[in-house]
Amino acid sequence: MLLLHFNFPRRYRKGRMTDKEIKQLEIDKRYLRMAGIWAENSYCKRRKVGALIVKDQMIISDGYNGTPSGFENVCEDENEVTKPYVLHAEANAITKVAASSNSSKGSTIYITSSPCIECAKLIIQSGIKRVVFSEQYRIPEGYDLLVRAGIPVDFINLNT
Repeated sequence: MLLLHFNFPRRYRKGRMTDKEIKQLEIDKRYLRMAGIWAENSYCKRRKVGALIVKDQMIISDGYNGTPSGFENVCEDENEVTKPYVLHAEANAITKVAASSNSSKGSTIYITSSPCIECAKLIIQSGIKRVVFSEQYRIPEGYDLLVRAGIPVDFINLNT
């Protein structure tokens, strides 16, 4: 079993938190729960992931894992293997905001799962300043790359 080691910011550790930290934690939990609801839109059978991009307390983009526009909504092949062209929730949210008049620069992305390395690269390039997630992906490379890039990455377990 692979064990992941995440750096938990002080505001999410047990102990005394300021009122501002408590308020931010509650906001973060709310957006993560909303990302979880958004994940329900996914047609993927194996795993449903949702993402929200928030800037200035406004949701500016959303995404869930699935096939590109115009493709049939079938994410897995007959062997239950994910098709190679399925987009991750983060990629869908980032490309959606890129096609709009909004900018993701300086925003926070809320994801139901920690990002893979490919999505981490998109997050870095899109100018997102913070990542918050609620489930650990089995491969920590995306998390490691975000930390290396100096982007704060916060894990919040919604099940505790």
